[in-house]
Amino acid sequence: MRKFASTIVLVLVLAGLVGYIYFVDSKQDTSGASDKEKVFGSVTADEIEEIQVKSADGESSRLQKSDGKWQLVEPVKAAADEGEASSLASSLASLEVNRVVDENAAALAEYGLEPARLEVGFKKKGDANEQRVLIGEKTPTGGDLYARAKDSKRVFLIPAYLDASFNKNTFALRDRRILSFDRNAVDGLEVTSGSSKVQLTKTGSEWRLSSPIAARADFAAVEGALERLSSTQMQGIVDPEGGNLAKYGLTKPTGSIVVAAGSSRATLTLGSTDNSLLFARDGSRPMVFTVAPVLKDDVIRSVGDFRRKDLFDARAFTATRVELKRGADTVTLEKSKGEKGDVWRAAGKDVESGKADDLLTKLTGLRAQSYEAQAHSSLKKPALVVSISFDEKKQETVTFGRSEKDVFASRSDEPGAAKLEASGLDEVIKALDALK
Repeated sequence: MRKFASTIVLVLVLAGLVGYIYFVDSKQDTSGASDKEKVFGSVTADEIEEIQVKSADGESSRLQKSDGKWQLVEPVKAAADEGEASSLASSLASLEVNRVVDENAAALAEYGLEPARLEVGFKKKGDANEQRVLIGEKTPTGGDLYARAKDSKRVFLIPAYLDASFNKNTFALRDRRILSFDRNAVDGLEVTSGSSKVQLTKTGSEWRLSSPIAARADFAAVEGALERLSSTQMQGIVDPEGGNLAKYGLTKPTGSIVVAAGSSRATLTLGSTDNSLLFARDGSRPMVFTVAPVLKDDVIRSVGDFRRKDLFDARAFTATRVELKRGADTVTLEKSKGEKGDVWRAAGKDVESGKADDLLTKLTGLRAQSYEAQAHSSLKKPALVVSISFDEKKQETVTFGRSEKDVFASRSDEPGAAKLEASGLDEVIKALDALK
C-alpha cells in the first residue's frame, strides 16, 4: 500500500513539473530574436571600414576596407585575409553582453582589464571616432570572458569562444596564400624538379600533357594539384625583404611551379628544406616564406602521375561502333535504333544487349597501373586490338599485348605503353567469347 502511495506522489510531482515547464516555455519569445544588449548598439558588419587589433602577445595591427576589399595597413602593408577580416567585423557587430558583473568596477586589474589582455576596435564608415572593446581573463568557470568598453569601468561578460576570433596577430590577419590566381581562368600548369619539366595545357574542360610528351592528362590529378596550390597557406615568413635568397636555397631552386591564366603567370619557387619546413617564394613578392615539404610531392609529379589512367575515353553508353581483332578473328558491333531503343548488331544479326553492354563496360573500364616510356615488345604481336567510335565523330584504337603474366596496352595517338592488371584483359576476353 505504501509503494502505491509513493507512486501516486511521484506521478503528481512529475505532472506538476511538466505543467510548470509547459507554462514557462509558453511564455518564452519564440521569434528567435535575442533580447541581450549589443555592446556596440545597432552597428552592422557592412558599416565597419577599419579594424584595429592588439593581440595578447602585444602585437598591434590595423586593417582598412577599400573598394570592398580588406587591406592590412599596419605594421606592414599587405593584402588581408578576407575571411579573417570579415569574421572580425561580424563578431564586433554581433557582440552581446552575456551579463553585467560590475557597473563601476574599482579594481579592473582583477578582471585582467587594466591593462587589458587584448583589445579590438573599429571605425564605421564616415565616422572618425573609434569604438573599442577591452578583453580580460576568463571567468573561473571558463565559459565567459571579462570585458569592458573603452573609457568605461562597467565590466560585463562575453562568450569565451570569441577569444579565438579576436586574438589575432599580424601574420594571422594577412593574406597567407602562397600563390594568388583565378582558378576558373587557369589554362596551363608547368612543374619543374631538377632537369625534369612537365607542361600541361587546358582546352575547354580537357587537360592534356604538352611536354615532354603529347598525351591525355588525368583531370583529377591536375585539378588536385591546382587545388593544393590555391588552398595552401604559408606557415611563416623568414625573410620579409628576400635579401638573402642563397641562404634558403632559392638561387638554385629545388623545384618551381608556374600557373598560367591567359597571358598572366603565377610562379612559386621552392628552395631548401630545414627543420621540416620548405622555403618558398612567390615571384610577385620579395618575401621568403615556409610551407610544409609535402607540398612539393603533392604538386610536382612525374609525367606518369599526370597521365590519364583510363585507356579509353569512350564509355559503354557513348560507343556507337566497336571493332575487336583477336588473331585472325574480327568482331564488329554497331549500334542502331530499334523499336524499343538502341540495339547492338554483329554480322547483320541482333546481339543480346546484356552481353554487349557487359563487354563494353569491362572494356572501357580498363585502367593503367603505370606507364613506360617505350612501347613494349609484346605489342608487336597483339593479343587484342580494339577500335571504338563514339560521340559521333570520335574514334580511338588501343592495342593489347601479353608478356608472361604482364599485360601492356598502347593507344595509337599516344607514345609509350601502359601496364595494367592481367585480370582486366582476361575479363574482356571472357565477355567477348560469351558474345560469340
